[in-house]
Amino acid sequence: MTNEIQFNHWRLETDSDGILWICLDKADSNANVLSETVLREFDSILSLAESDPPRGVVIYSGKPSGFVMGADINEFTSIETAEQGYELIRIGQQLFDRLETLRCPTAAVFNGFALGGGLELALACTYRLALDNKKPIIGLPEVQLGLHPGFGGTVRSVRTAGVRAAMQVMLTGKPIRVDKALQQGFIDRIVSPDNWKQAAREMLVSGKPRQTAPFVDKLLNLPFVRPFIARTLRKQVAARARKEHYPAPYAMIDLWSDYGASKKSYAHEARSFANLMVGSTSRNLVRVFFLQNRLKGQGNKTEKRIERVHVVGAGVMGGDIAAWCALRGLQVTLQDRAKEYIDPAIQRASKLFSKRIRDANDRAAASDRIVADIDGDGVAGADLVIEAIFENTEAKQELYKKLQAAIKPGAILATNTSSIRLEELRTVLDQPQRFIGLHFFNPVAELPLVEVIRCDNTEQNVLDLAFAFVKAIGKFPLECRSAPGFVVNRVLAPYMAEAMYLAEEGVPYTAIDAAAEEFGMPMGPIELIDSVGLDVAMHVSKVLSAAFKREAPEILSGLVERQRLGRKSGQGFYTWTDGKAVKPAPGQAEIPADLTDRLMLPMINEAVACLSERVVADADLLDAGVIFGTGFAPFRGGPLHYAKNRGADDIVARLQALRQEFAGRSGDRFKPHAGWKQLQDNVTS
Repeated sequence: MTNEIQFNHWRLETDSDGILWICLDKADSNANVLSETVLREFDSILSLAESDPPRGVVIYSGKPSGFVMGADINEFTSIETAEQGYELIRIGQQLFDRLETLRCPTAAVFNGFALGGGLELALACTYRLALDNKKPIIGLPEVQLGLHPGFGGTVRSVRTAGVRAAMQVMLTGKPIRVDKALQQGFIDRIVSPDNWKQAAREMLVSGKPRQTAPFVDKLLNLPFVRPFIARTLRKQVAARARKEHYPAPYAMIDLWSDYGASKKSYAHEARSFANLMVGSTSRNLVRVFFLQNRLKGQGNKTEKRIERVHVVGAGVMGGDIAAWCALRGLQVTLQDRAKEYIDPAIQRASKLFSKRIRDANDRAAASDRIVADIDGDGVAGADLVIEAIFENTEAKQELYKKLQAAIKPGAILATNTSSIRLEELRTVLDQPQRFIGLHFFNPVAELPLVEVIRCDNTEQNVLDLAFAFVKAIGKFPLECRSAPGFVVNRVLAPYMAEAMYLAEEGVPYTAIDAAAEEFGMPMGPIELIDSVGLDVAMHVSKVLSAAFKREAPEILSGLVERQRLGRKSGQGFYTWTDGKAVKPAPGQAEIPADLTDRLMLPMINEAVACLSERVVADADLLDAGVIFGTGFAPFRGGPLHYAKNRGADDIVARLQALRQEFAGRSGDRFKPHAGWKQLQDNVTS
């Protein structure tokens, strides 16, 4: 290499063949992002290449983490108006236009993640190469931030891969693997780590034309065809997201329907992106993105690692925790009273592996990592022992006495209890300060949060190792103080209880669920209770009602007595067929005008209580926990953020009005928590 030129974030070298090698290695960062300073330097680099065109250009990454993770999301928060956003996006678009029109062939090389703006940059190149990788690393995930691609991605992705593949990638926001990217035309070649430079040279001198969409997709992109395809796409999106909640996918479809993949689309893409950027949905989803990173950042670094896990209790929760740990590469032993209790868990694990792992050898390896262990021999070698038996204090304590005699020094004992305070459980332990809660949620494979429960004297190194474990298995840890129901179940309890009161009043189940879904919940409370099991919901309800001296609705006990347990029995509030609730039409029943407030405000009131009682450290962590633990409408930014935007005074007034309205019927369930005063003072101070 010769003629090296140094920038702050980029390195340039021209080799003896006249090829310009451009390395992006963003200073003071573990990953490459397209920040304003990175793009400003790229502007200068393009000027050099335009004034003295090389034989070819290769853009690659100096980061082992991958190519480019996308735009710098931190800079989005400084944009105050749509006009500012438009000007910023147009600068990026114009840079990529210049890259695309350089008077030489260009290639981008992916050594890992190529997401968002990173893929958009690469789509402006003549060719794209990717190192082989089994993980999904190539995508346009902007929709997850309430946006769509803004640096020309809505146009170039359709031109390159076709409307079918491009829309799937953009509308879902899910990255794809390199083999699928090759099949769909997003990349031109898969290369190995030891020959990517030679492969890039070969692509540049090959004279191969730029990748374009398949012929069928070119027909689908014709002006008179687009409206019909757009109508189908909107129906598919509507099945997953409401336009008023998540406008970005609809805006993306409108852009393509109106302008196709023509050059005049760029300005419209920038204008649409800018309008979305300053909208409440994107603002709140960007907030959720930062909350997610906050969860990932909990805990101090620790050299120790959890490699072997022993789970006691092969029921739905214990079995699925064991399966998930095995899926994520840990050695797992699963204990229960007899083989007949473990076999169903192993079968569910096999289904999980078949669904999540494509390679047959890798599936077999995952299956080998989970072992039935009736006698509990795995306890002695485990780094972490998780108790996941039924919710009974005495039964758990009897188990702990046996486990602590067999557990190795330095190992952690944890419980998956959903409602019992750790202080009550750990009284039989010799080292209670090393006992923690690891509360997973059902279904384990779908819900990303794990509550990490501590007592006042829990050892910090135990918590740090627990945080590391949760993150290593791909979940988000939330540190909680030991308290009845912790955070998620405690916040859900009044929401679900109010749904029961409404049901007792004769409000149709479907109307109750519809009100919650219109607010933005992923499913309504009636369907949720059916999903977790009416027996489980009743037990948690009784525990929390006793803890907080509240009345519990009576409707659950009658259904449980008749063995109507919800989805697992095929009959609960709804009839369940093939794992789905059969929901009848609501009919002509009168729907209360205050239905949504009756459901949602008790949940938000309880979130204020959790914050006031310091069950979690601060409001942001509480919002994060409720979003990732309950699915609380992400586009609203969390319950406390919603309260702030709506106004604490307004919510307190509504709670007081509801308390007065239901004064003779457990009206105190609407009593505003004393913590609202602190929130109101913070707003006015």
